[in-house]
Formats: sequence, structure tokens, C-alpha cells
Amino acid sequence: MVNYGLKDKVALITGANNPQGIGATTAFAFAREGAKVVLVYKKVLRPFDKNKTDRNGADRYFQANAGDADVVENRLKEMNADYLVIESDISNENAVKEIYSVVLARYGRVDILVNNAAEGDMDGLDTIEKITQKVIDDTFAVNVRGSLLMTKAFVDQRGSYGRIINLSTDASQVFAGQIAYGASKATLEALTRSIALEVAKYGITVNCVAPGPTQTGWIDDELEKTVVPLIPMGKLIQPEDIAETILFLASEQARMVTGQVIKVSGGHAL
Repeated sequence: MVNYGLKDKVALITGANNPQGIGATTAFAFAREGAKVVLVYKKVLRPFDKNKTDRNGADRYFQANAGDADVVENRLKEMNADYLVIESDISNENAVKEIYSVVLARYGRVDILVNNAAEGDMDGLDTIEKITQKVIDDTFAVNVRGSLLMTKAFVDQRGSYGRIINLSTDASQVFAGQIAYGASKATLEALTRSIALEVAKYGITVNCVAPGPTQTGWIDDELEKTVVPLIPMGKLIQPEDIAETILFLASEQARMVTGQVIKVSGGHAL
């Protein structure tokens, strides 16, 4: 088994209240490696049918993202993990300052930042014919401004170890039907490269993971039948596939890997 050297490192992960999500799964992976884990989340309230939350699909996904992180927290307790959970809004500069204030008071530093939190339109308004200012502003507020604010605060408190991992999407460069979302993620990929050059002098690496269609509770059976044929590897990506890649990028072994966008997509959207 690979020793990632993450024991007692402090990993801050945003967007972590969905138990099936990439953020929560990444938190479990870090906890498994003995890292101290900080989870930041914001409840996203969308209507859902409680009678349909027993199976994968929009209702299960919306329910998970509308709730707190209690299920995730209980799993971390079972793992005897050293963790901290913070409900906050990373798109707000003062909130970001408060997040870091709380974390630094508890752990004294943040070694690893995983910018996983994301916002995207779910009402079919993210096309050039239907898009609104609100969709644009809401999407970029979290995916770009929030990630930038979290990154700046990370760099400001830097210590002897620094890893920043951003989450994009494999189709960011061409994302018809979700143009603001795709553009925001393409922006995050550009920021990954630019910031990597700026902070290399501090020994901080900055990389980006771009997942393909990943089963975070959103993809129902019907959608899976449509999506899987588009994935050359022939199956959906699992959150664990993303988490293991993030672990590597956070490790000492990846000390000379920076400014990269790594697609974990099973060959989708190459």
C-alpha cells in the first residue's frame, strides 16, 4: 500500500456535505491516511421528492446538498478521525477569513487545500439563449471567486508544506448546455497554471483534477445508460477514483508536479 506521508497533515476540503460526493469521499481518504480533516460546506436548498431519495437521481442529490454534514461527520467519528466541520459561504471574503481563523486556532496551519465546492444551474438556464445574470453571478461566485479567496488565504498562512488541488470538469473547454459552469471551470484551470507559477517559490504546488461523469448520487439508471457509452472505459467514474488522485497530488511523491490539469474521466472528453 502506498504511504502518501499525510499523517498529521491538515487538509481543508470545501463542498463536503454530500456523503456520496467527491468532497466527503476525499475527506474519508485523507482521514484513512491519518490526516487532520477540515470540512467546509454550505447548504444548497433545492426542492426534492423525499419518496425518491432512496435511489440515485436528482432528488437524492438535492437532499444531500440541502442537508448538513452529519452523515459525513458520523463516518469520520467511526474512523476515529481528527476533524473539524464548518458551515460557511466561501464566496464571501469575510467568511473565508473566519474559516481560516477557526482552523488556525484549532490546528495552527493548513497544509492542503482542496477546492471542491461548486455551483451550477440545475434549471436548464445555462445556455446562451436562456442564461441570466443571476446564473452567471452565482456560478462564478463559488467556482471562481470562492476558490480564489480560499487559495489566497491558504497562501497567506503558508507553512513548510503546501498543496492546492482544484476541481474542474473534464468537459470544461467545450460544455454546451452548461456554458457558465464550463467557463467557470475552464477559468479555474487557467488559474491553476497561473497561481502555480506564482507560488512555486514557496514550495507550494497547485494542480487541478478534472473528473468525468462521476456517481455522486446524481446519475440515475436512465442517465447512466446514456452516459456510459460515452466513456471509453465503459463505466461511471466513482468518487474514490477522484479521491485517490487527490491523495497523490497532496503527497510528498508529487512534490514536482504543479500547474497540471489531470482528467480522471475513463477517457471521456479527451
